[in-house]
Amino acid sequence: MTILNRYRPWLWSGLLWLTLTPAMAQSAPAPDTTPTSPERPTIENQRWEENWAVLADPSLRTEPLDALKYIPLSPDPDVYLSLGANARERVESFDAPVFGVGHQKSGTYLLDRLEIDADLRIDGWQAYVQLQDDRAAGKPTVTPVDADMLDLEEAFIAYVGDVGDGVLKLRAGRQEFNFDLQRFISARDGPNVRQAFDAIWGDYEIHDWRIISFASHPTQYRDITVFDDYSDSNLVLDGFRVERRALGPGDLAIYYLRYQNDMARFAAVSGMERRNAVDIHYDGKTGQIDFDAEFMGQQGTIANRPLLAWAFGGRIGYSFPRPAYTPSVYVQVDAASGNTSRNGTYGTFNPLFPNGYYFPLAGLTTYANLVHVKPVFSISPAQGLSVDVGLGLQWRQTTQDAIYTIPTQAIPNTLGRGDLWSAAYLQLDIAQKINAHITVSAQIVQYQVGETIRRAGGHDTDYAMVQLSLAW
Repeated sequence: MTILNRYRPWLWSGLLWLTLTPAMAQSAPAPDTTPTSPERPTIENQRWEENWAVLADPSLRTEPLDALKYIPLSPDPDVYLSLGANARERVESFDAPVFGVGHQKSGTYLLDRLEIDADLRIDGWQAYVQLQDDRAAGKPTVTPVDADMLDLEEAFIAYVGDVGDGVLKLRAGRQEFNFDLQRFISARDGPNVRQAFDAIWGDYEIHDWRIISFASHPTQYRDITVFDDYSDSNLVLDGFRVERRALGPGDLAIYYLRYQNDMARFAAVSGMERRNAVDIHYDGKTGQIDFDAEFMGQQGTIANRPLLAWAFGGRIGYSFPRPAYTPSVYVQVDAASGNTSRNGTYGTFNPLFPNGYYFPLAGLTTYANLVHVKPVFSISPAQGLSVDVGLGLQWRQTTQDAIYTIPTQAIPNTLGRGDLWSAAYLQLDIAQKINAHITVSAQIVQYQVGETIRRAGGHDTDYAMVQLSLAW
């Protein structure tokens, strides 16, 4: 038992107290929030992006233990240490992982994530460390994305400074990053264990332009002992990205990736994988309509065979012009290539490092040999409450390839068999933001499978989860 696990109940109790107290307390009148008045930072998905220097103003220290959120180290307000924590408890019930094909076991289990971080700022320099401890109590089959006992989630040195008319940002060490809607590059917040990269990162922002370059070895996760996660030269992700804001009604990003995996496994081939990927992403809003479109093409080799693959993701939505309930609708369309040749060019798309939140958390849908259409209706019937209902329809791009689950796990006995139709699912998402620190959410998904999966030994699938998230 690790030290962090031994004191986990105390940490949970303390974090719950810290997050509930601001909501229950009868505090003094709120400080002035005019544009000239500083405000408390918003808690971010990436905690290192928060800047707590504003707590140098005593009038903003309104919550318990703000003395630990901002620990001044000199008269300069930009020299300080900040401590933080996240906790997430999720109960999942899954009656048929991989649609019940093979030896997958159903069950109801608890996914538990605890993170503690320390952020040191000295003018433009930053040293950030975040520890994680992730558990999967009662889960029948535990994978590297489910459990990772006490380990280093992030640890890096960063610098931010003005260079010419722009801002230069540098980071070196273990870090998390993501792009756009996290279809292909993400911090993987959906599963229990997030994805980090041992990387060197640099970007330069000037006017409406941003240029990013990075070289990384994605972190590989083990749950054998403490501090045993690692990265090595067998898995590589390097990239170069250019962003242009305010180009027409939206923002444009174009980037190149170099991906290397010496131990790749797909339905029809295994071996050394080399992919060069070019991605184009454009998103924005005009009037009541918002949109997001992304295309990635991949070229390279796998097991000494030539490789050529592609994927597309798009969303277009409409928000009704009424303040009550803020209803909106959107349609999501996704497609990814499958392999159409047994001996020639290999065509299965690799989604790289996708986020489980983009498709349902059940992990039964992924960007590999896929055509996917999902209309979604959203409504906010109360303050902080959102309700989404969606209907997903799935086909294969080609029957010559298998049906895949996330990230690229082929369903046995579907390679080259059956028809294009895969499944349909109904998805319900409910989230209630209690305050700045507490969110309660739930997701229910019901899959109706097609004949191809049934003939492979699968059946209809139900997935449900309830989640409590705390952040201090």
